[in-house]
Amino acid sequence: MKSLLFLVLISVCWAEPHPDNSSLEHERIIHIQAENGPRLLVVAEQAKIFSHRGGNVTLPCKFYHEHTSTAGSGTHKIRVKWTKLTSDYLKEVDVFVAMGHHRKSYGNYQGRVFLRESSENDASLIITNIILEDYGRYKCEVIEGLEDDTAVVALNLEGVVFPYSPRLGRYNLNFHEAQRACLDQDSVIASFDQLYDAWRSGLDWCNAGWLSDGSVQYPITKPREPCGGKNTVPGVRNYGFWDKDKSRYDVFCFTSNFNGRFYYLIHPTKLTYDEAVQACLKDGAQIAKVGQIFAAWKLLGYDRCDAGWLADGSVRYPISRPRKRCSPNEAAVRFVGFPDKKHKLYGVYCFRAYN
Repeated sequence: MKSLLFLVLISVCWAEPHPDNSSLEHERIIHIQAENGPRLLVVAEQAKIFSHRGGNVTLPCKFYHEHTSTAGSGTHKIRVKWTKLTSDYLKEVDVFVAMGHHRKSYGNYQGRVFLRESSENDASLIITNIILEDYGRYKCEVIEGLEDDTAVVALNLEGVVFPYSPRLGRYNLNFHEAQRACLDQDSVIASFDQLYDAWRSGLDWCNAGWLSDGSVQYPITKPREPCGGKNTVPGVRNYGFWDKDKSRYDVFCFTSNFNGRFYYLIHPTKLTYDEAVQACLKDGAQIAKVGQIFAAWKLLGYDRCDAGWLADGSVRYPISRPRKRCSPNEAAVRFVGFPDKKHKLYGVYCFRAYN
């Protein structure tokens, strides 16, 4: 008799690949359904959403019961949970949870996320004042009693990927130092998808750099001997995964638009590094960061044929219109180097944030 009762009460479970994300090859969604009840379905109307730093975005998610028009059975409270998948898909980071009138957001999402709730079956998440770290894939999970289903939505940001190495030279950063180096330059360490998109847009760089998943890769559009061989095909070269503490490479950073003004300071004389820092402060600004010069160049078309100091002690200048004596062959942020801060004289690029 006990065995019979157990068979009657047991729930039906099955697994299937997620339909919207071919890159999540190893992820399986576990559906749990009461024996005689309608199946709970969670659907994202769009699998990929685009936005930019400082903007607001809605990640779509709706739920309903198969073969019915109702959002819920009414028997159990609906629990909605949003998490963010880490770049290696091994962990989930809590973002937002709602059940009944109870709401809770986590970490740097606090005060920036809430449910849209345009209808009784709407679990869409609104993220306000987007930051660079918001980029990635999010999972919407809806639970009602024993029933459970999920959908995944990718949030992409408009921006630019750039290679970075410090004053010490190439291959001097472990993974953690690479993360800090990007943050110091108003950016974050790039993902593989971001590097791949940059390669498709023409990024060619022969030095290998860390990516957010802990891999080391580099993009080649023009195969040549020092960069994997002249007879190889273009692509993103993959060195694989390395020790995050001991291995040392460059890094690929990602940045997006900014809320402020990037500009070359008109000054009567050329400046040492310390003088450049003070000149920007006197002008009500700060010396600009590497991520800001790349964002101004790529997203705003900023063009200036004057080399200037930046916050990391490097000297660069942005060319969006190639011409003689100013990057004649390609549009690029030209790198002069890391000159002697005390004795070399250059102009300076400043950044004034808007309140």
